[in-house]
Amino acid sequence: MKILMVCLGNICRSPLAEGIMKTKVPENFVVDSAGTIAMHEGEHPDKRAIKTAANHHIDISRQRSRPITRADYETFDKIYCMDIDVFEDVVSKAKNEEERQKISLFLKVLGDRENAEVPDPYWGDLKDFENVFQLLEKGCDAIRKQILIT
Repeated sequence: MKILMVCLGNICRSPLAEGIMKTKVPENFVVDSAGTIAMHEGEHPDKRAIKTAANHHIDISRQRSRPITRADYETFDKIYCMDIDVFEDVVSKAKNEEERQKISLFLKVLGDRENAEVPDPYWGDLKDFENVFQLLEKGCDAIRKQILIT
């Protein structure tokens, strides 16, 4: 199973989601993250994201930002988008229905929050990053259960 987490710049939400998900799935799973823009390409995650993950014993400090690529649509089994704008952008670049079926809004897995978005903590503080971490952890738990059952 190959899972891709996607946000805008790939320095806050998706690196955290990648780090969390890696702690919840078997080692043979591939978990990666990307952004819809290349503005931060090659950069490490935001220092606040790194600190928040470290507070939960997860090391995301070696991750590097990258934009989503055409190959990602073919490589990954599941592509989870952090908000509606990211979701619409990723879906618009899918070349067929098979690729579109791989893409979903991250929080859709929590059921009653189908249209909810993972807020971007970039303009916030450590508390905002912690709140996002907790939301991502709930989502990753639900994704894990869904994937390991099916």
